[in-house]
Amino acid sequence: MPDVHTPEQRSRNMSRIRSGNTRPELIVRSLVHRLGARFRLHVRTLPGKPDLVLPGRRKVIFVHGCFWHCHNCRYGRVKPATNAEFWRQKRQQNQDRDRRQRKALREDGWQVLVVWECWTRQPEQRLIPALQRFLDLQQSPN
Repeated sequence: MPDVHTPEQRSRNMSRIRSGNTRPELIVRSLVHRLGARFRLHVRTLPGKPDLVLPGRRKVIFVHGCFWHCHNCRYGRVKPATNAEFWRQKRQQNQDRDRRQRKALREDGWQVLVVWECWTRQPEQRLIPALQRFLDLQQSPN
């Protein structure tokens, strides 16, 4: 199936996809801060440059986009109609890289939490409880 966009339109669309400071990431940061935990952002010396690093607790949080990292939700199961093989390989490489990075962090004594983009859509259901468990907190944010 041919692409519905011209190469210039497709290039512009893809260039606007951000890798950091995304809306899901900002939501997670806000909630973690509201829960009372302090963190550093995108520490380059750690494998995978985690989105949030809590050095005193030896914990890291990755905020993954469901599509890009193949989450098993309705957003992650989308399969591109054009250039399908390229995207299949790209997303598989993302998953493989994520596994290697999490393993390296755990071997170095870090605890890892992966937060999925879909969790940020209704944070009360999955995100806040997951963050509270991960951060060993019992209270809920105000």
